[in-house]
Amino acid sequence: MTFVISQGCCNDGSCIAVCPVQCIRPRPGDPDFTTTEQLYIDPATCIDCGACMDECPVEAVHSDWDLPEELSDYLAINAEYFSTNPLVGVGAPTFTRRVLPQDKAALSVAIVGTGPAACYAAATLSDIKGVSVTMLERLPTPFGLVRAGVAPDHAKTKKIVDRFAGVLSRPNVTCYFNVEVGKDIAVEELLEYHHAVLWAGGARDDRKLGIPGEDLPGVHAARTFVAWYNGHPEHATESFDLSGERVVVIGNGNVALDVARTLLRPADDFHATEMAQHAIAALAGSSVTEVVVAARRGVEHGAFSQGELLALEKLDGIAVVAERDEVADNGSGRKHEVLLRAVDRDGAEGPTIRFRFGLEPISVEGRDGVEAITFRRADGTTERVETSLVLRAIGYRGTAVVGLPFDETTATLPNDAGRVVDPERGEAVPGLYCSGWIKRGPRGIIGSNKQDAEETVDSVLRDLDAGRLSDPCRTPDELEKLLADRVEDLLDKAAWGRIDLEEKRRGRESARPRQKLVTIPELLAASRAQA
Repeated sequence: MTFVISQGCCNDGSCIAVCPVQCIRPRPGDPDFTTTEQLYIDPATCIDCGACMDECPVEAVHSDWDLPEELSDYLAINAEYFSTNPLVGVGAPTFTRRVLPQDKAALSVAIVGTGPAACYAAATLSDIKGVSVTMLERLPTPFGLVRAGVAPDHAKTKKIVDRFAGVLSRPNVTCYFNVEVGKDIAVEELLEYHHAVLWAGGARDDRKLGIPGEDLPGVHAARTFVAWYNGHPEHATESFDLSGERVVVIGNGNVALDVARTLLRPADDFHATEMAQHAIAALAGSSVTEVVVAARRGVEHGAFSQGELLALEKLDGIAVVAERDEVADNGSGRKHEVLLRAVDRDGAEGPTIRFRFGLEPISVEGRDGVEAITFRRADGTTERVETSLVLRAIGYRGTAVVGLPFDETTATLPNDAGRVVDPERGEAVPGLYCSGWIKRGPRGIIGSNKQDAEETVDSVLRDLDAGRLSDPCRTPDELEKLLADRVEDLLDKAAWGRIDLEEKRRGRESARPRQKLVTIPELLAASRAQA
């Protein structure tokens, strides 16, 4: 018997650390570790101990005898990886136990953000004796895109929150919510209370198409649509025109597939998820029957993952179709096989996800709102697709941070191994660090942030050892008083705990894991509730 890693792998490598025979690849240090879609278990080496399944935070590991039918492809997918990447040098990888330098008794780090990058950094730091961590979050709720970006029907992926919640609950981790760094407190001020500040605020903007008509009502960022149906308080009042039969999604990454799937699945399918109630109600009244997922380049450049495409094909009641001349002679591998099968379904009736390739958007047409979008093919011909809703899913984008340098071209903080660099002087800014999408750009999945965060933490420790960090001149108690004076509704871990309990209580009443509170007033009211 063997174990199998399937769809939903978070790729944070937790399973690698516990495997006694090191049959899981790729692992940190392997050339493809940062680019692979998922991790894989070698069926010829696995000894059936189950340690990986116990450790996996998102329940993506299964035994071969208990593999759900819809995941059966993953037996071959895991084995195929090792057919081209044979298991060589099975010896255990080196895992570094991080400690403070011998002459340093303490290290305090402020982390801005509470998403995956921030939580992995906090986990690594708080494991070190003598380290204290302060986490600051601008929303009343933690966990960033795990809460507001992961699709509601990917419940297992959201389970990573349980691990992150354990990090936030550690006694050497202090949390302040509803605090906006750069507005309520400056980065420079945080350095008065800490040896270092680590910015892990993610990418809050999105890339634009840069075409005429993009500003028409009815053109939205997929990021905004995802935040809306996930109950993000800054987007809960958004509205989307779902009265038309066709929606066009520009881009073909996993976000585009999430959006397409969400638009076409029956609204009743989301009643048992964490989807915001206002979104369920809107989707129940939707007239959308077709989602066109349009990509500029050919099928061989498809940005969606193999797992997400396979899952899309298995959805009940939704046809996945493609155009023969755009697919047949392009691409290879399992993704291409799925799209070739989709060609044979062209003409299917009912809710349809239609993949299109080689279409460059050149204009959006309409008077008071979107009426159509025009594409140009490689041969110069054009095609006009009628629609009343266009969602651009061509990537997230970082935004400038007050008090920190910013690279407008890459939309990241210029950095060297996580050390924020002043581009004019070409030197690291003492005490300032970054991790996550604001460090490397919006790529990778949840677990990609683990190695990224560890690299940044190692830079902090090396700088501490080299004497490049200044000791804080103010105390944690003084920081708490400062924030309490400046932030009218300052929330701590206990306050978030009350919000969490209230959302779960409401969820139990409707047989859901939780029912999210989606406005700031609701969240603040719940944070003050008495037990």
